[in-house]
Amino acid sequence: MSVLPYGASAAGAIVKATEEGVIRHKALTAMEEQTHMQLEQIRKQIELLAQPAQEIHQRKELSKLIYSAKLSFKPEIGQVYYLYEKNDNTHTLSLISPTEWGAGMPYKKFVAAVQLLADHTWKERPL
Repeated sequence: MSVLPYGASAAGAIVKATEEGVIRHKALTAMEEQTHMQLEQIRKQIELLAQPAQEIHQRKELSKLIYSAKLSFKPEIGQVYYLYEKNDNTHTLSLISPTEWGAGMPYKKFVAAVQLLADHTWKERPL
C-alpha cells in the first residue's frame, strides 16, 4: 500500500486540482512570462549598448595606432588621411591616398583611410 497522498500509478486515485493549486499555477505562469519578458528587454538593451561600446573601442585602438605613427603635419578635424605601414613595421600618416601613389607606393602596405573626429579619436573611412 502506498503512503503517498496522491495516486502514484495509472490505476491510482484521481487527483483533482484544488482552487489553491489553480491559483498557484496561474501566478507561476504569469511570473514566468513577466520575468522572461523583462529579461528579454534587458538583453536587447545590452545589445544596443554593446554596439556603440565596440565602435568606441575600435576608434580608441585605431587612435592609439595613429598617435604612435609618424606625423609630419598637423591633422585637421574632419579631414581624411591615409595610414600606411612602413618596411620597418612602423606606421605613418599621409595626405596621399594609395590610388595617388599608384605602383610607386613607398610603403610596405596601406592600412586604412582615416578621419580625425572632434573628440580627437580617429575613425576608419571607406577608401
